[in-house]
Amino acid sequence: MTTPAQLGFRMPAEWEPQEAVWLSWPHKQESWPDAFAPVPGVFVELARNIALSELVRINVADEAMADGVRNLLENAGVPLSQIRFHLNPTNDAWVRDHGPIYVVRNNETGQRERALTDWKYNAWGDKYPPYDLDNQVPRRIGEEFGEQRFEAGIVLEGGSIDVNGEGLLLTTTSCLLNPNRNPHLTQSDIEQKLRDYLGVQEFLWLGDGIIGDDTDGHIDDITRFVSADTIVTAVEPNTDDENHAPLQENLELLKRIAGERSLKIVELPMPGPVYYEEHRLPASYANFLITNGHVLVPTYRHANDQLACDILQDLFPTRKVVGIDCTPLVWGLGAIHCVTQQQPALTSGT
Repeated sequence: MTTPAQLGFRMPAEWEPQEAVWLSWPHKQESWPDAFAPVPGVFVELARNIALSELVRINVADEAMADGVRNLLENAGVPLSQIRFHLNPTNDAWVRDHGPIYVVRNNETGQRERALTDWKYNAWGDKYPPYDLDNQVPRRIGEEFGEQRFEAGIVLEGGSIDVNGEGLLLTTTSCLLNPNRNPHLTQSDIEQKLRDYLGVQEFLWLGDGIIGDDTDGHIDDITRFVSADTIVTAVEPNTDDENHAPLQENLELLKRIAGERSLKIVELPMPGPVYYEEHRLPASYANFLITNGHVLVPTYRHANDQLACDILQDLFPTRKVVGIDCTPLVWGLGAIHCVTQQQPALTSGT
């Protein structure tokens, strides 16, 4: 079978031009036990800010659900001209992981073409069944848009990888090599799949994720590309904090890797421990979303909120950094990047 890479496709960096950002509207109350009520309001804020520079595509179960969401958005002053509803039933709201991962190429006439890659989704190692509806989302989107879809045939979540658009991919061994994903594949096998389907060439493998992360160490909670040659990585200076050691190990590993490739590293603080009752939550500022005009950063009512936003603002001088309170959202064990998935634009310009 011809692979996306053989056809010249590659996964674009998140800062490249976007047509839209996908959301899967939240409805599974068990994902936020006894605290679901404020969650749709966080999604409204996300939609409001995304709509300032691009379309917001929302997966809903049916027209009745679309009407309810439409009323929420309209009452909050979100311009409905920027909203598109798509009848794609889901089990849960984590579209970063169950949605399509897009790839692009420029054809012989210089026109941008878009396709989607469709990976198996097993709810982070079969932790939260059922996930049958979530697994159908990329196929349904591909059919709706009439776009080429490539089935990779292995388990992969969008939050477990990050790319610079020029051949480098960031990920973690704790997630991609976890036996609850693809126990029959070696690291070399997985790298080849990523080369074939995402058009990457080199891999930056980090170690463990942060405490409370039920995804087994998604990269979008710890380390992200912010330009082709610059990486931000979360650090926890408090040596008594459980996150200090794994993040320090990742920082040292990243320094060795980055030094070989002339990559710059910028340290991003953690917000300190965030709890719901006795549960330590995976709160991290690295779970931001880049849109055409903004960088949407999760905040947690912590003293480091402004510092993190200021660091990211320096790194994105042409975009406005906006903090969004994700304290209610992260009780579901994810934040902004986890509930969004960008759709690249069909133009390579801004």
